[in-house]
Amino acid sequence: MKLNSEAREIYRGIKEEIKKRVQLKESLNYLEEFSLTNDKEEILRRQRYLQEGFSKIRDDLKPVLSKIKPIRFRKEYLHDRLLVVSEEEFERAKSLDICDVSLKPEEGYEIILSTNSYGIEVELSIGEIAPELYILPLWENRETLKALATIGKLTNSPSVAEEILTELKKLEPVMKRKELLENLDEIIRREEERLNSKIEERLKEFSLTLSGKELLEFLRELKDGNYGAIFSHFSQVENEILGEIRKSEERLSELLNLDVEVFSRENLYPVEVSPETVEFLRAELEREIKVETYLTSREILKRIKHIIPKLKEELQRAYELEFLRAVKEFTKGFVFPEIASGGIAFINGRHLFIENPQPISYVVGSIANFEGTNGERIVILTGANSGGKTSLLETITQIAILAHMGFPVPAKKAWVEPLDELFFFRRKRSSYGAGAFETALKAFARSLTRDGKKLILIDEFEAITEPGAAVKIIGELLKIAYEKGFYVVIVSHLGEDLKRELPFARVDGIEAKGLDENLNLIVDRQPKFGKLGKSTPELIVEKLAKKKRGKEKEIFERVLKAFKG
Repeated sequence: MKLNSEAREIYRGIKEEIKKRVQLKESLNYLEEFSLTNDKEEILRRQRYLQEGFSKIRDDLKPVLSKIKPIRFRKEYLHDRLLVVSEEEFERAKSLDICDVSLKPEEGYEIILSTNSYGIEVELSIGEIAPELYILPLWENRETLKALATIGKLTNSPSVAEEILTELKKLEPVMKRKELLENLDEIIRREEERLNSKIEERLKEFSLTLSGKELLEFLRELKDGNYGAIFSHFSQVENEILGEIRKSEERLSELLNLDVEVFSRENLYPVEVSPETVEFLRAELEREIKVETYLTSREILKRIKHIIPKLKEELQRAYELEFLRAVKEFTKGFVFPEIASGGIAFINGRHLFIENPQPISYVVGSIANFEGTNGERIVILTGANSGGKTSLLETITQIAILAHMGFPVPAKKAWVEPLDELFFFRRKRSSYGAGAFETALKAFARSLTRDGKKLILIDEFEAITEPGAAVKIIGELLKIAYEKGFYVVIVSHLGEDLKRELPFARVDGIEAKGLDENLNLIVDRQPKFGKLGKSTPELIVEKLAKKKRGKEKEIFERVLKAFKG
């Protein structure tokens, strides 16, 4: 279905309202599959799809779906490993483009893999050579896997995510070591502080008794900086300090799961680990973690590789569910329209973008039989200023567009005929004069040129030219629309004159009932079918007569008397 610019603006507004409710950007792709169509079978297929999809959406899915993130398995070149192969395998191994390949072992790699007994035995496949490329993205997206498992339970569709999560638990020990590696400097610093604090406490408790000669000798050694000789006087405390150092290193070894000897046995206080020692320890720990990560990942991958395609399907299904959830949320209280021939009609239709709108029932054409109508395809909508005539045109447009997307519409019941074109001409309040009139006239004429199923909605065309000319021009244009079998609703204050020109047209009216206690107009926005809507000047004059004071009040009271005759 084709739209003119104003109708397309409403179409964009509808899509934006749906997009606001979509939590996952990947789900937006599904909205593009619901572009406008006038194919009846396609509309009905979409309706069936949405009805079935909505039945699976529960309120508690929303927070779970919000936790879904894409799991991307990217092919990367890994520089930490070497693959040793035979000459026959060399070209095939190189073509994998996953790591360095050689005919013999070389130094400088944390992991040596081989197909011929030079290192860790592997087959020539990415899964064997670089299993981390599959497993680490899964590990990093455990929250997504947990969400998929929960979605499976909520939708009564078991998820492979549970099995994957169970297998990933095998990676926890090595990931804890990796976390320790990232905090190695802080771990060493804390252990230094703890150990120095222990030594200080021990030294405070230590007392030494020396003879005069021993004291002189002690002072001389102190002056010369001969700390080794000095500590000979402290053999007992020295052994205790060494014991504390060993305990610290045992603690670090157990924590890091690596044999650690980092504290000097020469300078016993204050103890300090050199930067070189920390870097050596870091490199050793890093190498062990990489090997352990590789081996554990390979073991896990062997058990779950066959279900990774199913996991990708579940992710896509989650994006689809989020789209369905957002549409269901947007269309809460809506109804799927009946797709039929004969125009457009709805009962208790509601404007999408007005808060607490008055529900309106309306019909254009013979698609539904409302009291006071007779299948008229040309309708002139008249009545009170600010009575909701423009809002009704917008509501008709919104319902027509949603129906052609295959979506439910904001009404209690609705009937829509698939259309080839929809034109909505919105009144330009600031456009007057010959130029504006010519532009509007050309746009209206263009809407009448092509044949086909067409709905044309026009808001106060006569506002940009004089009333006498407007009756002649609008009347003739509406005759053309009638002859071509188009559906037209035109808002006009010239209803009485147009009715005389167009006996085939129906004139509907929206009326103001009076003034409320705050002197605001009371308007029944539901048009009266086949009844000319009275304008509201008398009520506006009455309002001013009641609100004004002094001379102005006298003038408006006199005008009001003229109305009442």
